[in-house]
Amino acid sequence: MRLWLSHAGGVPLREQLVTQIVLGVLSGDLRPGSRLPSTRELARRYQVHPNTVSAAYQQLEQERWVESRRGSGVYVRARQGEDLATRGLALDHLIANLFHAARRLGAPMAALQKRLQRWLDQQPPDHFLLLEPDEELRAIALAELRAALPLRVAAAALGGSRALAVHVKDGAVPVVLPSKAERVRKLLPPGADCVVLQVRSVPLSLLQWLPARKPDQLVGVVSRWPDFLRSARTMLLAAGFDTDALLFRDARKPAWQKGLRECAAVVCDSLVAARIPPGPKVIPFALIAEQSLAELRQYQHFLGQRPS
Repeated sequence: MRLWLSHAGGVPLREQLVTQIVLGVLSGDLRPGSRLPSTRELARRYQVHPNTVSAAYQQLEQERWVESRRGSGVYVRARQGEDLATRGLALDHLIANLFHAARRLGAPMAALQKRLQRWLDQQPPDHFLLLEPDEELRAIALAELRAALPLRVAAAALGGSRALAVHVKDGAVPVVLPSKAERVRKLLPPGADCVVLQVRSVPLSLLQWLPARKPDQLVGVVSRWPDFLRSARTMLLAAGFDTDALLFRDARKPAWQKGLRECAAVVCDSLVAARIPPGPKVIPFALIAEQSLAELRQYQHFLGQRPS
């Protein structure tokens, strides 16, 4: 994974490191089990004090993003239950294909129904349910999912285990962002599916714009989600943009469009992209990775094959 660090951006180097590593984990640029560079190697490569790197790694370990292995190094922490969930989706897909093949061959359904009665007794899933407690993040992710998927997508703040059990019983397939996956899995009924979305890679999405090529040009950053603004600020300053060359706007506030016409470009979330005034180049950052959308489309294809 490529990192950008600025010694004069106004954001502490430790915060720059932590933010970019967390984004790398969420986007899949840093896979579970990946070994991170040693403190000494990272300090030498980016000309920072080893204590700064060590403090960043300690914070990441406290927040459960990485784990230290004695005598081996620092590794991206595996997300528990992910392999189990993936196997569950694969098994459901195999069962759906079995029914589809039986129909084509004219095979009697009685034998299959007897062997798979438990599966047939369940309410067939018929929609996705995005679970996210952050209202603004939920709105962005929901808009992207609805734009990409024909199947109905609903959303909920989260709720307790009883509420989630009702949703699953009513045919919902829970969908969650990686930072909430472990929490949601603990609340779901045993055996319930949970699709964990992968976040789009920030460095890859903005690679053609990073590092700063024309630092004197004004660049706007717009979103209704505060974490988007914070992360974008850290990334752009680390990549060499000058503080005075960045214009931040919270789209929840009145007159947030003021000054954007003077920008050369505006980086924004996908929900507000259509509301940016004419003039600047609009660079919308889609939150959800295409890989996850493809997985949901595959799941949707499976749902369409289930027997009525």
